[in-house]
Amino acid sequence: MISIRNLTKRYGATDALKGISLDVRAGELFGYLGPNGSGKTTTINILTGLTAPTSGAALLAGVDMATDPVNAKRVNGLVPQSLNLDGELTLFENLMIHGRLFGMARRDYLARIDELLDYVEMTGKRDALVKTLSGGQKRRVMIARALLHRPSILFLDEPTVGLDPSIRRRIWSLIRQTQKDGATIFLTTHYIEEAEFLADRVAFLVEGEVAAVDTPHALMARLGEWALDEMRDGDLATRYFADKQQAHDAADANAGSYTVRRVNLEDAFIALTGAKVTGDAPKGNGHGK
Repeated sequence: MISIRNLTKRYGATDALKGISLDVRAGELFGYLGPNGSGKTTTINILTGLTAPTSGAALLAGVDMATDPVNAKRVNGLVPQSLNLDGELTLFENLMIHGRLFGMARRDYLARIDELLDYVEMTGKRDALVKTLSGGQKRRVMIARALLHRPSILFLDEPTVGLDPSIRRRIWSLIRQTQKDGATIFLTTHYIEEAEFLADRVAFLVEGEVAAVDTPHALMARLGEWALDEMRDGDLATRYFADKQQAHDAADANAGSYTVRRVNLEDAFIALTGAKVTGDAPKGNGHGK
């Protein structure tokens, strides 16, 4: 459904993307993870036609964004990082303008708006000014807006940034339902547990290059099932084990504080890239060896 081939993007002397190649399958929820400055938003901007690549190709449902941007945009919807609804308009007015921009007939967008406001549980706020809504409510409206023209591909760029945990999980449920309804979803997030919970597959992006692509379970299984976090001379060190008892045996053999826990996707990211998803670009191998 999404095909990226040797995609590069250069800003002056800086290479934001360095020959990215990826395929996302129809109906898949694909997580795209990386630290700040790794190229995640640049990739989404290229895939949604907001910026042009320096070289390479991006195809959405077989349509080349560079040569046929109008039809490529028709098949995708975008929920950007920033809250870009018009606060001086109502929910309905924001959605109505989007429908008209996509050439929808009045009868079609009116029915679709009612359907989607019910879908995101915002029917009661239909005529409320957007500026009166909470952050979580605005996120739900932005997802409804992105789905209004029935796109087959949905791009979510940090869709839950800044939301409290309860609202974040409500958005997760909405994303899951959107996938069940047939959409292919391309998700970037700094909340790595979000990708671990939602994604069918993930790509690890570091300094404009893909370091790994696989299912969350397969990436975590490369390390083991259990992690042992130990404090050593004031520093946290992590070791990985096939089973829980091995981890406890290793902990008992060493003095000091420790925690035994399940391996998570952040462990895999750090071990494979040397970076933290919310941190800087890698400066070596990091922990997790």
